[in-house]
Amino acid sequence: MRTATRSDDAPARSRHRCRDLALCGTALLLTAALAGLVPGSALDSFLPWLAVPAAALAVLSALLRSRRGTATALVPLLVWAGLFAPQMLAADRGGPAALVVASHNLGGRADAASVARSGADLVALQEITAANSAPVSARLDPTHPYRARVGTVGLWSRYPLREVSRIDLGQGWARALHAVAATPEGPVSVYAVHLASVRIGHTALRDRTLRALTQHVRADPTARLLVLGDLNTASTDPLLAPLTETLSDARAGFQFTWPAGFPLTRPDHILTRGFAAVRTAVLPAGGSDHRAVLAGLAGHPGA
Repeated sequence: MRTATRSDDAPARSRHRCRDLALCGTALLLTAALAGLVPGSALDSFLPWLAVPAAALAVLSALLRSRRGTATALVPLLVWAGLFAPQMLAADRGGPAALVVASHNLGGRADAASVARSGADLVALQEITAANSAPVSARLDPTHPYRARVGTVGLWSRYPLREVSRIDLGQGWARALHAVAATPEGPVSVYAVHLASVRIGHTALRDRTLRALTQHVRADPTARLLVLGDLNTASTDPLLAPLTETLSDARAGFQFTWPAGFPLTRPDHILTRGFAAVRTAVLPAGGSDHRAVLAGLAGHPGA
């Protein structure tokens, strides 16, 4: 009978090494994506979903009894937990709201019914078109007599709006406005915006408009400030960090909004300065491809 030799084991060892290298390489790629080492891509909007392939990789490594692969597969899971577990566990603070605000990208079709029923004091809308302009006004004008519109972006308010102006974010068409709302909490600087869209491999225009918006916000000395709209940048995208350094993101958990049928990411935002969110919600899409976002806000003392 022929006995096995070391040379007979060589192909098996080689296969095991290739398997381990493939598992480890995949784990390292997932870790690099999570850590933002591949910035400026559309993938940044879907980072929370990398938990799915990371978990699948860990299970596969365990089934294949690859100790190196299993150990390395835990790395992206730990990175994911460090990045997103605090967001998943975040909850609304609760308490009375002094101001309720909402934002909805209507997709050129919806009539703002969900935000009209929400009780919001300030409503920012994007993608107002000839097809839905009249229905939107019919929904909101009776309860929100103060309104401003620039291009396809509009702002409806229960309180007077002053200093209404178009904001040039460098995208070549009117999709951003600024106004000061005279609320019971005092003047609130409001930016209603719709930043440039993102396509795979094409984020430069979005990035430029995001930088321009950040510059406007940083130059605004108003104690209480809101940024409402579709930023085409996910809450989990590292590129949003320069804007949110001085603002708070009014949400609890991920609260994804797009696509409406099965939301995978949150490009729709309520960002605040001088307020604390006491309750947040995602509202029905009402025919749009985006769900609406809502936040009840309480003023910070001294703001």
